[in-house]
Amino acid sequence: MEGRQLRPIYDALELPDTKYAEEECEKLLRKHPNHYGAQSIKAFILARSGRPNEALLLGQSVLNTPSAMASAHVQQGLSLAFRALGRPREEIMVYTAALSFSPNDESLHTKVFKTAARNSMFKEQHHAAIQLSKLSKQQKYVWWLVVSLFLQAKHSKDDVSAPVQLKLAERLVEKAVTDGQLTSTEELRVYLDVLDIQDKHEQMAEVMADNGQLAAMISNDPDLVTQRINLFIKIGAYNKAIMAAIAALESRDNWADYKLYIEAVVTLVGQAADAEAKHSLVAGISSNFERWAGVRGKARGAKLAQVALATRMHEAGHGDIVGSPEALIWDYLTEFQQKAICYSDIMQFIVARREPSVLEYHQAQLEQRLPAARDSATNSDDAAQAWVNLEKIRYLLQALMGETDPKAWMAGIEPLLKFGLGSSQARKKQPSCSDMAFIASQRIIQAAFLAYSAADQREQLHSALFKALCVLESGIQLNDNSFLLKLYAIRLYLYLSCYERAQTIYDTLRIKHVQLDTLGHLIIGHGMALGCFALDMELCYNGVTFYDRFQSKMPRDIEAVYQQGTYSNVQDFLEFQSNIVHSVQRECTHRYALRGEGYEYGNAKETLARWEEADVSSIEHSEQTLSALHDNRDVSVMGLLTPKDMAQWDLELLTQSTPIPGHDFIRAFSLVPQVMHYLVCADIESLQEKLSELTLVVDNTNDTLSRQDVLFVRGIIDVGSLYIQASDPQNEIDDQLSRLLSVIRTNLPSNELDPSLFSLSSDGIRNLSAATELFTYMLALKHALSAQRLPAANAVGLALSQLRKEALKSVNTLRGWVDKNTRALVEEQWLAENDDDIFADVKRFVVGGQKQTTSMVTKACTTSWLRSVKNLLSQWEKCSS
Repeated sequence: MEGRQLRPIYDALELPDTKYAEEECEKLLRKHPNHYGAQSIKAFILARSGRPNEALLLGQSVLNTPSAMASAHVQQGLSLAFRALGRPREEIMVYTAALSFSPNDESLHTKVFKTAARNSMFKEQHHAAIQLSKLSKQQKYVWWLVVSLFLQAKHSKDDVSAPVQLKLAERLVEKAVTDGQLTSTEELRVYLDVLDIQDKHEQMAEVMADNGQLAAMISNDPDLVTQRINLFIKIGAYNKAIMAAIAALESRDNWADYKLYIEAVVTLVGQAADAEAKHSLVAGISSNFERWAGVRGKARGAKLAQVALATRMHEAGHGDIVGSPEALIWDYLTEFQQKAICYSDIMQFIVARREPSVLEYHQAQLEQRLPAARDSATNSDDAAQAWVNLEKIRYLLQALMGETDPKAWMAGIEPLLKFGLGSSQARKKQPSCSDMAFIASQRIIQAAFLAYSAADQREQLHSALFKALCVLESGIQLNDNSFLLKLYAIRLYLYLSCYERAQTIYDTLRIKHVQLDTLGHLIIGHGMALGCFALDMELCYNGVTFYDRFQSKMPRDIEAVYQQGTYSNVQDFLEFQSNIVHSVQRECTHRYALRGEGYEYGNAKETLARWEEADVSSIEHSEQTLSALHDNRDVSVMGLLTPKDMAQWDLELLTQSTPIPGHDFIRAFSLVPQVMHYLVCADIESLQEKLSELTLVVDNTNDTLSRQDVLFVRGIIDVGSLYIQASDPQNEIDDQLSRLLSVIRTNLPSNELDPSLFSLSSDGIRNLSAATELFTYMLALKHALSAQRLPAANAVGLALSQLRKEALKSVNTLRGWVDKNTRALVEEQWLAENDDDIFADVKRFVVGGQKQTTSMVTKACTTSWLRSVKNLLSQWEKCSS
C-alpha cells in the first residue's frame, strides 16, 4: 500500500523532475497529512532544492516519531535527506531507530558502519563493526573492526584509550594469522600499520622475514618488498637491508630500492672501523651496480645509482673512497642524453654540489660537447634531444653560477629559435623542438627580469615579455599539445593584463576534476581583477561544483574500499578527502564566487536582500581553521630548469602578475561579506567588530595581497566606517565621503592625460576594475541608508550619481583610445628597432620569421584589453544610484 502511494513520487525523482516530485508529495500529504514516507521524501527533495532549513525541520520531525522508523520508505527517504544536508549523525540516528524494530538486521548495521566510515566518525564506526562481527562470522567484519580500531587510535586525542585499542587490533590480527585468515596483502598492510603506529618495528621485521609465514605474499608485492628494506634500515639491521635490496634488484629495477641500498651502505661505511672495511662495502655495491648496468632494462637505473652513490658518499664525508660524482654525471649523460628524461635524472645531482670548482668542471664539460651537439641536432631525433638536454644544463649552470648579465642569458638564442620554431623538424612537430622553444622562451623571460628589475624599467620589461609571448605562441601554433608553452603563455598574458586570451588558452588545457584544485589558481580570480568577472564567475562555479560533487563522491569511494577489502587505501582516501575538503584553493574559489556575486548589479531591493540573506556564519575563519587548510596547488608544473631555492631565477615566482592568494586573502574576503551583511542589517556592534578584524588583516598582509585587493579592502573599511558615521543623523559625513570618492576617482582613467601602453598593460585596467568593484559596494551602502531612512542617503546618492557620470566619460574615452591606438603602439613600442636592444635577435626573429604569429599576439593583446574596458564600461552603465 505505502509503496503504491509513493510510486508517482519515485517515478518523478527518477526522471529527474524534482518540482513534479514535490507536487506529488504535497498531493499525497493533503490526503494523508501524517504520511511519514511522503514527509521523509519531501525532506530529501527540499534538501536537494536548496532549502536546507525547511528540510532539516521536517526531517527531524519525522525522526522524532519513533513509530515512523519501522517503514523502509521512511528509512530510505530520511537517510537520503540527512545525507544531502551533510548531517551524518542524524543519518546514523535513522538507522539506529530502525534497529529498534530489527536489532539483528545486518544491512542496517552495515549502513551505520559505512555512514560513520565515510564521515570519519571512527568511534561510531568501531561500535558498528563490533555489532557486525557479533552478528556474522564473515571474516571481513573482523578486518573492518581492526581498521576501525586502528583509525580511532590514530586520530584519538585520548592517550589512555589509544594504546588499548591498538593492542586489541593487534590481538585480532594475530588470531587471524594463527587461524589462517590473513589471506591478502591488503590485510597484511593493515597488520603492519597496527605494529608500525606502536613503534613495534622489531616485530614488523619478524612478520616480514624471508622465512616467515607471510614471506611468499611479501615477495610478490613490490611495495612490501621496498617497505621491508626500509624497515631493516629503521631498526638498524643494515646488512639485512643490503641483502634484501640486492635480492629485490636482481629481479627488478626500482629506484626506491636503489636509494635504500645506497643509504644502508653509506651508513655502514660511516660505522666501519677501518679503511679496508669501508672500501669493501663500496666495492660490493659498485660491483653490483656495474653488473646490473649491463642487464637489459636495468642500465639507466644502475648507472644513475652510481651517480647517487658517489654524491651521497661525498655528502657523508667519504668522498675519498669513491670517484668523482661529476665524472659519473657526464658518463651518464654520454649514454642517455638522447632520452627526454635525462635532464630530470641528473639535475638533482648537479644541484647537490654547488662549489665553484665543481660548477667549473661541469662548465668545461659542457663547452666541450655543446658545439658538436648543436651542429648534429638535425641528423636525428636522438641527436636533437641530446642538444636539448645540454641546453637545459647550460641554463642550470648559469643560474647556479649566479649569472645576472642579461646578455649572457641571451647569448646563443638565435640557434634555439631557429631549431625550435623555424626548422623542418619543428614543422613535423618533433618533441625536442617544443622543448627548445620552451628553453628559448625561458631564457628571454629570465633575461627580461634581470635586465629590467627596477621599478622605472617596467615598460621595457613588458616589451621584452611581449616578445617572449610571440615565441611561446609560435611554439603553440606548431605543437598545440605543449602544456608548458601554454602555461607560460597564460602567465605572460596575465602579466600584461590580457585576460581574454589567457582564459582561451587555459580552456584548451582541459583542466577538470581534481586539477581544478591543483591548477585552478592559474586563472581563477584574474578575470575579476581585469574586468572580466562574468567569465571568471563561470570558472568559479565550475570549481564550486567540483568541490560539491567531490564531497558526495569521495565518501562512496571510501565505502567501496571496505566492500572490496582494499584496506590500504582507507588512509590515503581519508587524507585525500581531508586535503580537498580543507583546501586553500577551495576556500579561495568560494571567496571569488562570493566576490563575483557582490559585483553583480541588482536593483536596491535585490542588492539588500542578497546581503541580508547572506550565510555569513559558514564563511567565518579563525587561526585554527586557517592553519588546518591544506595547500594542494601545484607550482612544479611550471617545468623550472632551476631549483626552487633560487628566487632570482625562479620563473614561476617572477611571472606571477599578483601574489597567489592564501590565508590573508581568505580571511579578508570572508570578512567583506560579513561587513556588508551587518551593514545592511544595521547591526553596528557586529559591524565594528568585523571592521576591526578586516583592518588588522590588511595592515599585516606583508605583500600577500595584490595592490588592488588592498585598495579594495581598505575601501570596504571606509564604506563600513562611513555607514557607522551616517547612522547617527547628528554626524557629519562630508570628509569621509569625499575621501572615499577620491579613492575611486584616483583609480579611474584620467581625462586630462593620454593613456599609455604601459599604464594599460600594468595597473591601468586593474585599478579601474578595483574602483568599479568598490563603486558597486558604495551603491549597496546608499541603498542601505535609504532603506533605513537615514538622512545621509541623499548626499551619498548625489555624490555617487556625479561620480558615475565622470566614470562613464573617462572609461568611454579609454575604450575609444584602446580601440584606436593600442595595435599601432604595440608595433611602435614593443617591436621597435633598437640596435642596442638586448632582445634584438628575438625581435628580428619574431618580426621576420614569425610575422603571422606576432600579428596574432598583437591582436590578442589589444582585443583582450578592449574586452576588459568594455566590460567595465558596461558595469558602470548598469550601476545606477
